[in-house]
This record gives sequence, structure tokens and C-alpha cells, in this order.
Amino acid sequence: MRYAHLGATPRIHPDAVVAPTAVISGDVVVGAGCQVLHGAVITAEGGAVTLAENVIVMENALVRATVTDPVHIGPHVLVGPLASVSGARVDEEVFLATGTRVFNGAHIGARSEVRINAVVHLRTVLPPETVVPIGWVAVGEPLRILPPERAEQIEQAQRELDFPGYVFGLDRETPDLMVQLTERYGRSLARHADDREVD
Repeated sequence: MRYAHLGATPRIHPDAVVAPTAVISGDVVVGAGCQVLHGAVITAEGGAVTLAENVIVMENALVRATVTDPVHIGPHVLVGPLASVSGARVDEEVFLATGTRVFNGAHIGARSEVRINAVVHLRTVLPPETVVPIGWVAVGEPLRILPPERAEQIEQAQRELDFPGYVFGLDRETPDLMVQLTERYGRSLARHADDREVD
């Protein structure tokens, strides 16, 4: 299904194949030879999403752009089932395995691999040909790739990256952080009330 959102309509190359249960919303370009499989969601939440040629977005994956962080996915990239790419740049020939998470402002260099359930955190830059092992976390600058058992180091790096400040414009120390976050984000998402399905 395709939806017009914020005045923009998805543009899908005639050689691309989009499953009937996939959702593509707003300022999205799907290039030649792309495959978007069942249950995938590609949504432009105020910023553009561009899939270059021969990108595969597998079942139930999410690709989301934001006002501050558009998404660009280069040619010959595989976005695995249940993977999530939010506001990131992914260069050519990258493999994002099942369940990976790539966060706002991240940049994944060419021919990198982010393996099953691994995370590329906020504003993290992976040089070309970097491998993030299964379940590990790539975080910060300079880049650190940490196993999940190094939770204290991951937490420290996350605090420095300031997810609530960068993504939502809110101070992490705000006493009612989740109240403000959900109300602000809810107002933004409510803009979908005016979406309309397009052929």
C-alpha cells in the first residue's frame, strides 16, 4: 500500500517489486530492481527516504526517515527481516542481518556487515568493510564495537550520544521525560491522520 504523507507521494521505479502488504508512505523513492517484501514499512516522517537500485527490504523490516535525518540506502543493500533503519545513511553493498537496529544519524560504510540483532547506535560511523558481530553494539566516536556483556560501557556511550536530546529535543534529566516525549512525538505522528492511499 502506498500513502501520500505531508504532501508527498512515493515514487516507485517500474522495475521494482513491492509486496501488496508492504507500506510505503510519503517522500520515498524506490529505485530500479528493488524488492520490498511482505510487511515491510518504509516511511518518510518529514525527511526523504531513498532506496538506490537493487535494494532488498525483507519481511517486516522498518525504514524510517525523520525531519533531521533522511535515509539513503545505497545500491545492492540487503535489509534483513525485522531490521530497523531510522534516519541513517547506508552505503553500497551493505548487509544488515535479521533484527539489526541502525539509529538516527548513523552512517554505515560500503561493504560493511551488521550481523543478527546487532546495533549501530545514534550518530555512529562505521568505516567501509566494518563487521559488527552478532548481538554486539557499535557506538560512539571514536567507534567502539562492544559485546552486550559490556553494558556499563555501552550505557556510558549512550549517555554521551544523548538519544532523547538528539532525537526528541528533550533533556534526559527532565523529571517527566516520558510524558513530554510521548506527547511531543504523538503530535508529530498525528500528522498521519491526513494520509491518503494512492494507487
